[in-house]
Amino acid sequence: MKKILREPLLHFLLLGAAIFVAYSSVATLNSAEPGKIVITQGQLASMMETFTLVRQRPPTRDEWEGLIRARVREEVYYREALALGLDKDDLIIRRRLQQKMQFISDDIGVQAPPTDADLNAYLKAHPDKFRVEQQITFRQLYLDAAKHGVNLARDATQLLAKLNQAGGDASFAAVGDPFPLGNTFTAVPAGEVANQFGEKFVANLSELQTGYWEGPVESGYGMHLVVISERTKDRLPALAEVRDAVRREWEEARRKEANEKFYQTLLKHYTVTIEQPTAEAAKKIAATK
Repeated sequence: MKKILREPLLHFLLLGAAIFVAYSSVATLNSAEPGKIVITQGQLASMMETFTLVRQRPPTRDEWEGLIRARVREEVYYREALALGLDKDDLIIRRRLQQKMQFISDDIGVQAPPTDADLNAYLKAHPDKFRVEQQITFRQLYLDAAKHGVNLARDATQLLAKLNQAGGDASFAAVGDPFPLGNTFTAVPAGEVANQFGEKFVANLSELQTGYWEGPVESGYGMHLVVISERTKDRLPALAEVRDAVRREWEEARRKEANEKFYQTLLKHYTVTIEQPTAEAAKKIAATK
């Protein structure tokens, strides 16, 4: 029974029936008493709540009477506008009514909260949306080609020997050339490294061992000597790490699915005919391809 109650199609059928009943009731009322305007208690309560929220106080008597007069004026103009057909072929009104129908669909698009099984299934079905990117911790020394010239390869070899001999000497940066991005990078995602140094640099880093100075490694700036301290693999995180993000994506996916089902249910009530464009219009369309 619970599974049936959660079925979107059942909600659409119930919603369609409710809209039909409401429309029939309104149509009957308007046809029976077309000149009668009733400001209901629910509308009055909504007016009071809105005013209080905006002004942070209830309205005075004069303000309240003004609100009611404005509501009656709005209803009169609304009905007369409909009678004159001013709502027809108005793009703004059409889009606003479309939005309201979509809001109705959105309200039923996400029903019961997702279970852990729902979220885990969505996480596994869409791993690329939540995958934790590889992170790299490394240090680098920049070798300015303009400064070293033809001796670049020789200087790089000599510098590598000194660096590996010194091990973790904190003064390593002093032997490199000035570099605007700094020398030490801690747990930086591979994508961010690629944005800073280029894809080729990241690709070369994947071939280096950890714990040893190696190079030179080419980047968009030039040549670097690099030592990698730590390099993690990209991975699919556990649900607990990304629960909020997975839930947001799950709800959005269900909302889109529900909207499409709702639209397809409504579309069955219509026969759609699309006339061919005029020859002149067809030529313009073809010219834009």
